[in-house]
Amino acid sequence: MRYEAEKSADMTPQAGKALKRAPERRQRRYPRYRTEFPVTLTLLSNEGHQCLDGHCRDLSVAGIGVLIAEELTLGGVVALTFTLPGSAQPWELRAVLRHRRGYHYGFEFLSLSDQQGEALRGYLPSLERAD
Repeated sequence: MRYEAEKSADMTPQAGKALKRAPERRQRRYPRYRTEFPVTLTLLSNEGHQCLDGHCRDLSVAGIGVLIAEELTLGGVVALTFTLPGSAQPWELRAVLRHRRGYHYGFEFLSLSDQQGEALRGYLPSLERAD
């Protein structure tokens, strides 16, 4: 009994001192950048192909964050079509849905070519960081 009383007395925080904990935040592999442009998503469903209009909010060399007014399933693969601002060449990529917060969806690129990767590495540093 005496041991339990000593143990609990030792574990009580001192008055006036708040316990500080570092926020649990996962380190990203690639920085994200703010940008805005239209994106078309093509889903393959039981009813066939479904096209959805979305809006890019952020971009990295590995993926894209898109606002979509639709319910999508994590892990689903989609086709993305978009044109980077200042470019005339439309991109068509495959991507997998990795994250969702409300109607903001995070997709990881699956079919980024070397040329597209180079174009992103040239485009992104001119933008404001999003993370």
